Amino acid sequence: MRVHNITVCLFCYGYALEIENEKGNASSGIGVSEHSVNTFLELQRKKVHRYVIFKIDEKKKEVIVEKTGGPAESYDDFTASLPENDCRYAVFDFDFVTSENCQKSKIFFIAWSPSVARIRPKMLYATSKDRFRRELQGIHYEIQATDPTEMDLEVLRERAN
Repeated sequence: MRVHNITVCLFCYGYALEIENEKGNASSGIGVSEHSVNTFLELQRKKVHRYVIFKIDEKKKEVIVEKTGGPAESYDDFTASLPENDCRYAVFDFDFVTSENCQKSKIFFIAWSPSVARIRPKMLYATSKDRFRRELQGIHYEIQATDPTEMDLEVLRERAN
């Protein structure tokens, strides 16, 4: 069976965005840098980072690492690192204690798309998310947030328990 790649151009609010359709999966054609995957693996396996923030480099057409937070950094440090008016992907290693007094860790994938962001980045991040997310094996929970209250620390606690 032969599968054809189909490229469609969407026009939304005056912006053009190419969407590739391969085997029925729409994506933006944005790739994932090897460094992005390796940095996630360092967070997951070696606990070198508390969080990793990723951005789409439109010139390279790939998701790259924008910032990492050391193991001692807090959730407040993480949220302060996200731009107020632009989209990002992030992973956060959330440590918590269960009601049985067991120390646990869960990895959250956060798709940050603030309501004040421009339309083009929102479309680009939305259409690239699934492809990028599939590259990160071992994510426990996913959160899509358009304002800080949707990814408050209490939201993470509720999801993790």
